Amino acid sequence: MAQCTPLILRIVASSVSVAGQAGKIIRDVMKKGELGIIDKGVNDLQTEADRSAQNFIISTLTKQFPGVTIIGEEEPSCYEALDNVTADSDTSVLQATCPPDLVSVSEKDVVIWVDPLDGTSEYTKGLLDHVTVLIGIAVGQRAIAGVIHQPFHNFKLCDENKIGRTIWGLQGYGVAGFKPIPPPPNKRIITTTRSHFTPEIQETLDAMCPDELLRVGGAGHKVILLMEGKAHAYVFASPGCKRWDTCAPEAVLRAMGGELTDMHGATYDYSKDTPHANTRGVLATALASDHEFYLKMVPQKIRELLI
Repeated sequence: MAQCTPLILRIVASSVSVAGQAGKIIRDVMKKGELGIIDKGVNDLQTEADRSAQNFIISTLTKQFPGVTIIGEEEPSCYEALDNVTADSDTSVLQATCPPDLVSVSEKDVVIWVDPLDGTSEYTKGLLDHVTVLIGIAVGQRAIAGVIHQPFHNFKLCDENKIGRTIWGLQGYGVAGFKPIPPPPNKRIITTTRSHFTPEIQETLDAMCPDELLRVGGAGHKVILLMEGKAHAYVFASPGCKRWDTCAPEAVLRAMGGELTDMHGATYDYSKDTPHANTRGVLATALASDHEFYLKMVPQKIRELLI
């Protein structure tokens, strides 16, 4: 990998490659049929795929970028460094033009947030199209780049060479891996949680009066629905999400012209010492110009609960 290439492009290029390889690990565990499920708490499962994918992602990126802080969803006790990892990079990313404000970023400025298997509950239930691998890249407090890999995209084709899709985005550059589709005009389609529903979420949705509601799993999957034009907004009026759930989706969504904030309209801090919980909920829109419209419909009572 050419060292003259800006660091951010090298990190994104490696993350694209690593996410795809992690996706294969996740598929292989599913094929084997022994998921190795551990119950970490209410609606919080972990499988052998989560553990193996995270070990691979963190080991590979740490080997390439030892000065970068990497924070993964699974507890450090689940992490086992791997020695025989390969350090591949996606050549198309290396050929991209780096935004001028990111050219001189150094390793100490970067934090990588990893969710090795977003949508674990859905994975264990066979809802495979909900599953994503998320690698978010932050500089300072901002999510500036992200990789969203869908291990089971096109899985019904039963052709290993056509299964899986990787979408990546870099603010100031744009997105790659697919062509974003705008949501349909004159409709209000909202996506929200499948398995973490609460009365507060229901109250918020009622205030927004959606024409259609899509209850699905995984933060990455919900943001992909926005990017594919299948929903206008992603609403999660609850403190249940974490930084590794939103760093990559936020960066990719912003790179394509969308927006992701808390339920107050503020952006989350992705620096290395920040708390991991997104206590103020999540509101994302396919079009940044629509964001204020949805923010204004969040009931004041809900805002006061999410602090």
